[in-house]
Amino acid sequence: MTTDTAPSNDRFLRALRREPVDRTPVWLMRQAGRYLPEYRDTRQQAGSFLALAKNPELACEVTLQPLRRFPLDAAILFSDILTVPDAMGLGLYFADGEGPKFERPVRTADDVARLAVPDMETELRYVMDAVRVIRRELNGSVPLIGFSGSPWTLACYMIEGGGSDNFSKIKAMALNAPELLHRVLSVNTDAVIAYLAAQRAAGAQALQVFDTWGGVLSPAMYREFSLPYLVRIARELQRGEGEERTPLILFGKGNNAYLEALAASGTEGVGVDWTIELADAARRTGGKVALQGNLDPATLYGSPDAIREQVRRALDNYAEGNGGSRDGHVFNLGHGMSPDMNPDHVAALVQAVHEVSAR
Repeated sequence: MTTDTAPSNDRFLRALRREPVDRTPVWLMRQAGRYLPEYRDTRQQAGSFLALAKNPELACEVTLQPLRRFPLDAAILFSDILTVPDAMGLGLYFADGEGPKFERPVRTADDVARLAVPDMETELRYVMDAVRVIRRELNGSVPLIGFSGSPWTLACYMIEGGGSDNFSKIKAMALNAPELLHRVLSVNTDAVIAYLAAQRAAGAQALQVFDTWGGVLSPAMYREFSLPYLVRIARELQRGEGEERTPLILFGKGNNAYLEALAASGTEGVGVDWTIELADAARRTGGKVALQGNLDPATLYGSPDAIREQVRRALDNYAEGNGGSRDGHVFNLGHGMSPDMNPDHVAALVQAVHEVSAR
């Protein structure tokens, strides 16, 4: 499905190729989610988050919900980054008020030896089926983004057994048994490459890697345990050529120190959080990649007028660092949306991006 015609609204894909567009494209991390009452209704219907993610028809429904409300320039597959370690047999579950946990975390050499790349069309078929259903229902309107967690971020959950305040278990492994951690990261990287390739084959038209926890590493540890594996993905993931190429975006929270290295990785896009000026990011990456971001998600708690002003600042700031041009920019938040955000404020944000950036 990767050689079909471009979507009728292809400004997101054009921006990732750094081609001229009529206005800056916008989509939002966690644009499908708990801030929408219709999402809450669908999740209740499914019975649980995991049941929702594993039902292709319902995953399609929640993927499309924000596009019915807002003129967004891309859809993103509704899923979870922990589908891959779940398919490795670690026993993913969600504890009330505590987020994701694994029944069988990876702690010992024996645990690591048991890790293997899952089969994408059996253990993870529900994800590929969701991609196929969403592509059918989008009917060529906007591109569909597939995604994965980064090898390091997946390893954080796999080794900690869930979320963490201090990442003590994985950092202890990095210090005491680095070869063991590299083995985990190597298997994860193979799995991420296979997972993204399968999403692309099923119909995803762009791909994003979320390195959510890369920013918890010291610079030396980031360059050993996160960056090389992101570079491997960018270089080894087959994405096609020319206008048929499926663009890859590497997003990391706290990745500002590494923008030059990420821009040299072979990726098409780099996502940045809100703790850097877009002008600085544009100057430092020197036109090698498109940039995605980077409005502080908390801006959505402001009034529509305040949101519009912050949108204008971000758009102008990007152009300032990009030789006066707005091209090569995908507007997004610097991280995901929160459940208590007002859908009317999201509408104001999307409208402001399109109006302020119109060429």
